[in-house]
Amino acid sequence: MEESNRQKKIAGVLQEDLAGVLQNILRESGQLGTLISVSKVNVTVDLSIAKVHVSVFPSTNATAIIREINEGKSKIKHEVAQLTRHQLRRMPELQFFNDDSLDYIEQIDEAVKGKEDPLKNPDLLPKRKKS
Repeated sequence: MEESNRQKKIAGVLQEDLAGVLQNILRESGQLGTLISVSKVNVTVDLSIAKVHVSVFPSTNATAIIREINEGKSKIKHEVAQLTRHQLRRMPELQFFNDDSLDYIEQIDEAVKGKEDPLKNPDLLPKRKKS
């Protein structure tokens, strides 16, 4: 089902404000050298739940940071609610997920560059069945 304009607008507002709040929390916790961004926000039809996809670089810290974010979810929700109080009537419940699309893109990039060349090493390709 396609998102309504209202869902898209709320998702955009939440994405912008969440990015700032999460970066401030990361800075306060002393995680220097770690970059965090909100890659996507999906809001349910009834506007009660917002699924937030967070991208963390370097990805080795991702699980710990997502766990830390989920533990401080109520504080994050309160701060975002203060920022959006003139734009939203009710603040949706936030659910945070790790967005590992950067790792996936990196794997594709390595495959295209030819570090594992199937022409040089045919064992990388699955054997074709002859019918």
